[in-house]
Amino acid sequence: MYVSVTLLKFHSTPADSLCMEDPLDLELMANRFNRLVKELLRGEVHRTTFQPWEVHLLLDLQDCPLTRSRRDEALRRYQRAVERQIERGELPPVRFAEFVGRRKRGPAPVSPPPLTVSVTHDPASLNP
Repeated sequence: MYVSVTLLKFHSTPADSLCMEDPLDLELMANRFNRLVKELLRGEVHRTTFQPWEVHLLLDLQDCPLTRSRRDEALRRYQRAVERQIERGELPPVRFAEFVGRRKRGPAPVSPPPLTVSVTHDPASLNP
């Protein structure tokens, strides 16, 4: 197979560092993300090429200590969170391991206010 060099487009920057602020790029990313999650929930991924963020998601899922049902539930919540993130234009998406870690820890614990004990020394009470 021969490919004409005039038909190829070359970028001076690598694909990983291209800006994804274009709405079409955001839409493409959202579509790829939703497709990957759908395939993962179905239990079969048929692709052979992945974006770096997709590889991170797959590795995080592989290392995830959750049962299959809990993992699928967490993946659905993660999908909704990433969709909201993409709608706001925040990239790259939060990593799955960070998302699960935050959910596991819950909100930051609020320590109770320090107790102040005021002791008054009444000389009369000290003597029997």
